[in-house]
Parts: sequence; C-alpha cells; structure tokens
Amino acid sequence: MKIVQVQNKKQLNQFIQFQLDLYKDCEFFCPPLISDELKTLDSTQNPAFEVCEAAYFMAVDESGRVLGRIAGIVNHRANSYWNVKKTRFGWFDFVDDLSVSKALLDAVAEWGRSMGMETLNGPVGFSDMDHEGLLLDHYDTMQVMAAIYNFPYYVKHYEAYGFEKETDWLERRLIVPEQVPEKMSRVAEIAKERSKLRVLPVRSSKDVLKYVGYGFFDLIDECYKNLYNYSPLTRRQKEAYSKEYFPILNYDFVTLVVNEKDELVCVGVTMPNLSKVLRKTKGSLKRLGWFHLWRTMHAKKHDEVDLLLFAAKEEYQRSGAVALLFSHQLPNYFKYGVKYANVTNVLETNDNSGNIWDGNFEVEYTKRHRAYIKAL
Repeated sequence: MKIVQVQNKKQLNQFIQFQLDLYKDCEFFCPPLISDELKTLDSTQNPAFEVCEAAYFMAVDESGRVLGRIAGIVNHRANSYWNVKKTRFGWFDFVDDLSVSKALLDAVAEWGRSMGMETLNGPVGFSDMDHEGLLLDHYDTMQVMAAIYNFPYYVKHYEAYGFEKETDWLERRLIVPEQVPEKMSRVAEIAKERSKLRVLPVRSSKDVLKYVGYGFFDLIDECYKNLYNYSPLTRRQKEAYSKEYFPILNYDFVTLVVNEKDELVCVGVTMPNLSKVLRKTKGSLKRLGWFHLWRTMHAKKHDEVDLLLFAAKEEYQRSGAVALLFSHQLPNYFKYGVKYANVTNVLETNDNSGNIWDGNFEVEYTKRHRAYIKAL
C-alpha cells in the first residue's frame, strides 16, 4: 500500500468514485450528486477556496486499486474567526483495515503540521454547506442527502487513532400533523399583530433576489455565527450559492419572514427528499439521470421532505417568527401529501432548535453524528 496525493482530474474522479464503489451494495447509502462533488473539490470552481487550502489523498495497493481516501482542509477564515489552528478532514472513506485509515490520517496530519496547524478535526467540510459528522447509530435507515452515511466499522478506526469527541449533531424525523397545531397558529397570529411580521410572497428565484438579494445568506451568517466550526461566507460564496440553488427550489417550500421595515428576520427552505432518486441514478446526471432528478423535484406528491436551511434572528426567536414560518409551510406539506420531514445537523447543544419541534410535531427517531478532534 502507498499514499498518493491527487494531482489531476483523472485521480480526482477516482477519489470520488471510490465511495460509490465501496457502498454500491449498501441499500441505506445515498450517493452524492457526482457533478456537485467535482465542483466542490475543484479549486477553480468552489468559491470556498478563496479562504481555504486543501489536499486530497488516496491509499492504493500494488495493483492500483483504491483502498481509501481523505481530504485535508485548512479554512483560514474559520481558523481566524475562532482563533484556532485546525486541519479539517472530510471525504474520509476506507476499507476495514486499520493500517489504511491510519496512513490516510497520518498524511493529512503531516500536511496540516507543515502549515502550522495544531489539531486534526473531522469529518467536516470546507464550510457548513458540506457534509459533516460521523454517523454513530441507525445504520439500517436511509441516509438523508444532506447527512453523512458510513459503515459501523468506521467508529473503531476513529477510536484507534486516538480521536476524542468534540461535538454531536442530532437528526430527527418529524411526523407531519394532519393540520396546523392550534398553539402554532395562535403564536403565529400574535407574531403578525404584536411584532408586525409578515410572510413575503415568493414564487421564483427572481423574487428572492428582488426582495432580499444576498441578504438571505447574510441572515444565515448572522444566525449561525456562534454555531460549532461555522465559517462566515464570503461575498463570492453567497453569490455562487444563490445562483446555484435558488433556481432549482420549489417555492411552495420556501418561506421568508420580514418585519415592518421589510428586514429579513426568519427563513425556511425545504426540499423533496432525493435519496431514492439519487440511488436510482447512482449520483449521475448522464443518460436519464437529469430527467429522474428533475421529475422528483417537480413532482406533485412527496411522502418525505428534508428541512435544509432554517434560521431566525435571535431577537425574533421568541416573538413567534418561527411559528409564523411553519404555519405558512405546513399547508403546502398537506398539499403535497408530505408525511415525514427530516431535520439534519442540529447541534445537541442547540436547545432553541429542539424547542421548535417539541409540542408541535411527533418525533419518530433520532440519529447521531459526531465531530472528532485530536492534537497534532
């Protein structure tokens, strides 16, 4: 076995393909969209590289067969923001061989030390927009697109390397009620009357840019700024995410709440669950992959949806803004026949998020993901 650093497009394709091959027979794995992976890992396409550096490594045997992969990342903006010297790692997959996982981690650790870093932290990505957290339980349930899936044996590899827990995220599956809860409706009305809040009419990406522009991601920055490992977004990142994601959204599942000054104070974005269609297309848009994905995104019925981005300014969290948001979104859940809503990547210490669901939804189960850390 030897460790090879990715240097060209062919090797980058191998780096991405390894995960697909490793999990090809796992019925609970949701493949990533390959085009998105290429864009994220390409320094010429991902605006995160304005503030990040990265190196990708693969473990290969004598025949050239890939046995594992890992990405090392230094996010200089986040390190400065949190006053730390972290080497992040992500895209970390490997066969069940401790020598393979150790060699990959050693490669990233050495790369990080050469840049003056002091700790090794992961699995995380360039920013909060990437997958993060090792799955610790519920391996027999379908992966949500926005979360990481991994085999159970990964845990012993992290422990063998000497990693310690830094934080956990919780994943909930909500059972959608048959009607808007009475308490939620009452609080929403109070928010409209006392706090002068209202929901903006949004039917297209042009409406979002017209009403709030890149202020959508300004709000995300403000609301997430104290959350674990958060990296403030650059102007270029906000522009790129807006152009990439706004046009493909179903705006029945997008809610923007503003105050009497038309300032954005609360946002909510839901997407149809794409796990099954991504498994069907194996993450590829070639042939009919794009058609299956488009058809799922624009279907009139969805049993399951994923709650992607939800945020409310701190001063409005107790004013009913979130209740107003969900009282607006739930009727569209009913319209599309939604039975379940997945909530991913909620920090275990984020009590405000948990309070949203308690008393308004029945929670079916919770998954746990973990970020680890180790001194270099």
